[in-house]
Formats: sequence, C-alpha cells, structure tokens
Amino acid sequence: MPIDEDIIKELLKTKGAYLYHREGQELEFKEQFNLAGFADYFRDLAAFSNNRGGYLIFGVKNAPRLPNGLSGSALEQFNKIDPEKITGFLLEIFSADIRWEQAVVEIEGKAFGIFKIYEAAVKPVIAKKDEGKDQIIKNGEIYYRYGGRTQKIQYAELENIINKRIEQNNSQWLDLMAKIGKAGPQNAAILDTEKSLIEKDESKILVLDEGLANKIKFIKEGQFSEKEGAVTLKLIGDVVPVDKVEIVKKVKQNLIKDYPLSAMELAAEVKARIPRVSQSDIWQAIKDNKVKDNLDYSAYNFRNKKQEDEYRESGVVPPVTPSIYNHKATDFLVKVLKVNK
Repeated sequence: MPIDEDIIKELLKTKGAYLYHREGQELEFKEQFNLAGFADYFRDLAAFSNNRGGYLIFGVKNAPRLPNGLSGSALEQFNKIDPEKITGFLLEIFSADIRWEQAVVEIEGKAFGIFKIYEAAVKPVIAKKDEGKDQIIKNGEIYYRYGGRTQKIQYAELENIINKRIEQNNSQWLDLMAKIGKAGPQNAAILDTEKSLIEKDESKILVLDEGLANKIKFIKEGQFSEKEGAVTLKLIGDVVPVDKVEIVKKVKQNLIKDYPLSAMELAAEVKARIPRVSQSDIWQAIKDNKVKDNLDYSAYNFRNKKQEDEYRESGVVPPVTPSIYNHKATDFLVKVLKVNK
C-alpha cells in the first residue's frame, strides 16, 4: 500500500516549533539522508521488521527535534534511490525479505524523505554477512526496535519470536492435516515448492488454494522474473486451464476407481464365495460392523456437491445416498459371515 500522507503529517505534527511526537518502537528520525549511510539505515529496517514495522523519516534536526526538511543535496540523493537495487542488497545481507516503501512528502514547503517498513512475515530477520563502516551490521546478529533505539535483540524478545514461529508452524500443520482429512488422503497430492517437484500419479488431483495460486508466478523456460525474490515455478510446456466441472468429474472417477462395487455387486461377490448366505445376512453384517462408516471398505457416493457439504457440516448422511465398496469389503464380510455361520 502507498504511504499515507495524513499519517506522516501526524507524525511530524509540531507543538510550537518542536515536534510533538518522540521516537519510539515504530518511529525513527534522521536529520539528513546520505547514500553512504545505507548500512545504518539497513540496520534500522531490519530492526523495525523484527518488531511491528514502522517509519524512518529524514529531515528532522536532532536535539531539539525540529522539522527542517531535507537539504537540496540530501533530497537529490534520496530521489536517486533505486528500490530494486536496495531490495537486492537487503536480500544479500539479511535472511528474510524486508518489505518497505519510500516516498517524499512535502509539508509547508519542506520535503521529508520517508521509509515505511512492514513487519516481517518470517521472523527473525538475521544478518548473513558483515556490512558497512566499522561493520555496523555483523554476520549472525538480529536487530530489534526498542523504544527509541535500534540494538541487538534481547533474550525475552527472541524467545517470543521463536515461540510464535513454532505456534505458526504447528497451526499450518494442523490446517494442512484438516484439509487432507476433509478431502481424503486418496484425493490429496503434495506440491514441493522447494524441490519444484510434483510426484506423477494419474490418479491424483492437485488443487491449489486460490490464495496460493495468486502468489505463484509461472515463467517460461528461458525467461526470467523481473522482480528479484518473486516466488516462481519453472514451467515446462504450457499451462492449460482446467474447468471446474472437469475437476469434479475427475474426483468422481477416482472415487469409483477406489470403490468400484455397488451394494448389489458387493452382495453378489459375497454370495459367490458363500453360496448359502442370504442377502439380508449381508446387509445385517454391513450394519453391525459399521462398514459404511469405514473408509477402508466404503465411501458415500453423493449425488451432488450440496449433499456432500451438508454431510461434512452435520455428520448426517442425506436420505437415499448410496454407498460404494471396494474388494477389501468383500474379504471382510466373507470372514465375518463365515465366523457367524
């Protein structure tokens, strides 16, 4: 999102001649901007990212805080910033993506340079190499925003970040397991975005969540992503759109492949192996042993999506919903009925 000028005007509000707001966890002032001082600025960007994000504002005199604006040379240097290059430098220096925006805001004829830094999606952001004069950024260090200062992270804040990351990871696993359980393991496939591999299996369907599909950018072999760090998958061949109806049809075909027998066909197979058993005995064995509720032997063949959704929400099978069975169900019922007889 673009930088909101109203927020900047509020942050630079004065009480008399001096600034009303002080530096804090989400606000840092600098007097002028200098391209040579980028290592110092990078350190602040990482610190804001590891906390809640914030603003780095250039053009404010220190002690006392006066909103003087940028000098002509400082403004010229600020306008020369190449965001793509800076983002590239940040990716080289730090372990995770630092998201930021820049803008020049004019207030009462004075120009202020603004960096808006967003809270990191993946924490902690860790320095991967030494950088800057006197190694102001050091390999392996984590920077954090405390009050009105940037410094190395302390134990309590680092422990909090680690615990949140563990909770986030656990939540993602639980969500994934819930989705697999809902779809059924027989209909699930895994996309490994790190290895860029999908196991080839004609009986599986890969369904991408719409949010994930919007984030992944496909690029043709021989082309390149203009935005460094963008999430991409190598594409060999063409992407062919698949109609939703075809996906539903394929799921149906897979279900029937896994459970090929109707109730009558199941009964016929059982009677072929135990000729003297009656059909009513077979139905009773299915009921007594809850075969219909066991995915090892049976699945409900819903007539439409609405029926399936109602069942998943209520747990109640809609009336006249047929069940379909596999050959393991035949083996199981033959064994049960032989013992009973």
